[in-house]
Amino acid sequence: MDLLYESTRGGETGVTASQAILKGLAADGGLYVPERIPKLDVSLAQLAGMSYQETAFAVMKQFLTDFTEEELKYCISHAYDEKFDTEEIAPLAKAGGMYFLELFHGKTIAFKDMALSILPYFMTTAAKKNHVKNEIVILTATSGDTGKAAMSGFADVPGTRIIVFYPKDGVSRVQELQMLTQKGENTAVVGIYGNFDDAQTGVKKIFNDHDFAKEIDAMGFQLSSANSINIGRLIPQVVYYVYAYAKLCANGEIKEGETVNVTVPTGNFGNILAAYFAKQMGLPIDRLICASNDNKVLYDFFETGVYDKNREFILTSSPSMDILVSSNLERLLYLSCGRDAEHTREMMDQLSAGGRYESTPEMREFMKDFAAGYADMSENAAEIKKMFEENGYLIDTHTGVAAAVCEKYRALTGDGKKMIVASTASPYKFSRSVMEAILGKQPEAGEFELIDKMHEMSGVPIPQAIEEIRDAKIRHDRRCRPEEMKETVKSTFSK
Repeated sequence: MDLLYESTRGGETGVTASQAILKGLAADGGLYVPERIPKLDVSLAQLAGMSYQETAFAVMKQFLTDFTEEELKYCISHAYDEKFDTEEIAPLAKAGGMYFLELFHGKTIAFKDMALSILPYFMTTAAKKNHVKNEIVILTATSGDTGKAAMSGFADVPGTRIIVFYPKDGVSRVQELQMLTQKGENTAVVGIYGNFDDAQTGVKKIFNDHDFAKEIDAMGFQLSSANSINIGRLIPQVVYYVYAYAKLCANGEIKEGETVNVTVPTGNFGNILAAYFAKQMGLPIDRLICASNDNKVLYDFFETGVYDKNREFILTSSPSMDILVSSNLERLLYLSCGRDAEHTREMMDQLSAGGRYESTPEMREFMKDFAAGYADMSENAAEIKKMFEENGYLIDTHTGVAAAVCEKYRALTGDGKKMIVASTASPYKFSRSVMEAILGKQPEAGEFELIDKMHEMSGVPIPQAIEEIRDAKIRHDRRCRPEEMKETVKSTFSK
């Protein structure tokens, strides 16, 4: 049966998967959601014997019903290949009584690779299916990792261009260098004088500017997104939760059908929403634990039912989570109010106008699968140090937030279920913060000297992605203010 998509704000229904991927954001400003969440049509026993690529097909075919088997298998085989440095693609590491799902073995050493390796193949396949003649311009905001992973995926892909906006002083130096040294004649990177929310809001404004869309259409271009607002980003993320559960079964760590919990460090809510979709597909997950850093807007929402972004924005050691407007939460809100598009739109209008909205008691009841916790920077650092000293396992600052929240959750609830923790980035991507946590003081060494010291101390191999930027040429140096973003986008069309 075909699965179609609809906007969370009611303006579009009956949209095919390929159309939703091409558009990225619905015309009414809403996000695309499937009209129903499909069920897995293979057993847990069958999944336990599957490779990552086979698992990806089993999950994705349920969501992308207008892709042929041949098209989907082509996308999967080209995305999940030797660009990942482990055969498993997403291996599990057991440490400290948790199962760390390592999602950083791709080309840019962050979990965004898991979805952004396949999105360019989805996009070009979708363009052919829908007879698109325009050049597709991928416009995206990043809090550090999406930008590099998206540019890496789309670099020199025929018929596409990509423009990435990032907060100039809101990412790690390694994250910044990965973006600024990106090759590809069709790539552009712009640092904005502001935070990630400024970048994300600016990108959404451009998508919602229908006069601008007509203007660039006349020039032979159309916009799409590589952010997790694009359903083509979210669906591949469902895969690794299914794969992780199946591998725990295959390795004898859990019994088939045994319920597990999942902890996810998140700012924009996409990665944990994917875990929720996996649960709705039939995966035996009990609690979904939403782990926040000092910018604990999601924690406060799940605790009180009130979403309020009117607070100090804190630059933390886990910068990819430094977000106060969690875009993907809109999808959960829509589902939790019974797919009431008008109510969802009202809440989003309240967020735009006053920076806050409140969920109903019925919505909160619907969202009871979720638990929430947060870890501040000192708790994060203590967890990184503890994990390394007691278990010999090196984790980055985002995984540190998740592990600390997991420990708090267990102490508070006594819940002893097996725990999958999403490990979202290589520690080498945040080497300064990781080394400061372990040493207990600010290291004085330069970035790459520090990386070498971390390798010497831990024995963990330095990823190729790090070696590539040691002496790489800076190729992008543009900057702008948030209000200049549209003009900056326009100027790239004359390249």
